[in-house]
Order: sequence, then structure tokens, then C-alpha cells
Amino acid sequence: MADVLPLVEARLHSALGEPDARAAVTFLGTDRIEVLRFPAAGQEGDVVRYATLGMSAQPMADPTAVLADPVKGPRAELVLSVRAGVADTDKVLRPLAVLAASPQVEGVIVAPGASLDVGEPLWPGAPFTSVLVAEPGGLVEDLELDAPLDPVRFLPLLPMTPNEAAWKRVHGAPALQERWLNHGTDPRDPSRRSVPLD
Repeated sequence: MADVLPLVEARLHSALGEPDARAAVTFLGTDRIEVLRFPAAGQEGDVVRYATLGMSAQPMADPTAVLADPVKGPRAELVLSVRAGVADTDKVLRPLAVLAASPQVEGVIVAPGASLDVGEPLWPGAPFTSVLVAEPGGLVEDLELDAPLDPVRFLPLLPMTPNEAAWKRVHGAPALQERWLNHGTDPRDPSRRSVPLD
């Protein structure tokens, strides 16, 4: 079986440029997860991006399955985009690695519309402890792999305040995203306030 990660890293480089920093985290009983930092560049010169590398090495397994299929199953990496220079967002590396390890550690399948919670601020002073998993394909295109492997999807993460996360549990992800849109909320603003929810 071809190693997926070099292909994933090459796709990230072609979409986001060269990373200027990377950190590796290994959790007991899991594969190593790296987080790459891509500096602000191009048209969106003030947006820095963080992408995981390692989550897609294994397919995500259905938590109800008796045996995990070592080949078939969804594969993904996570991408977080935030405005640079507003907050100490580089401390998000470990929380991102925790989220990327969750399929191996907790047996969950991370998919668009899901909420992921780290139980603490995403970075020092952040008003967010969780993220909304958005639809892939906009920033980094899916990476097709040889059959029977599923493609690797690059899932954007949108930080949520605790109130937004609670509201989303009741009303759903599309309703929250529509609310952000209607109120002109910039999900990439690391110091934004919660959108009005009444």
C-alpha cells in the first residue's frame, strides 16, 4: 500500500505554498500527527493557515463496526484559517493535533457538519473551544487515491463560541452558517464575538 502522507503533503504545498513551521504530536497508541503552518500570502495576505498531516494515514472507521477496515473508509485532514497578528494562534497546534487524532483515539468519523470540541480555548484567550467542520473542496481540492482507497478530503474548520456550538446542536450546521452570513461574521477573525442567536 502506497504511503498516503507524502501525497497529502504535496497537495497541501501546491494549494497553500511552503509551510514556515511544523510541529509533531504523538498520543499514546496513535500515529504521529503533524501540524503545518502556512504563512499569510497572496490575495488574502493576512490569513495564516494550519493544516494537519497524519490523520489521513488510516481510514476513519465506523465506531459500530466490529473490525476496522484497514483500507476502505473516509480519509481527511483538517485546515484552520485565521487572521494573522490578532491573537497568539500558533498555540492552536496541539488542539488541532488532538482533533486530528480523534478518529484513532475515540473511533469517530469526522465529516462536514460535525462539531469538534477540545474542552479548552483553541489558543490563549480564545473565545472558542470547538470548531464546526465545513464542506471541503474550496481551499484544497480532494486528493484522489488509487482504488480501493477513498480520496483524502481537506476539511475546513470554523471556530465556534460555546453559545454557537450549543445553538448549532439544536438548529444544525447550515442554520449557524446562514446566521454567520446574514450578520457578516468573519469566521477567520480570532477575536470575534458570538453571532446574535436570539
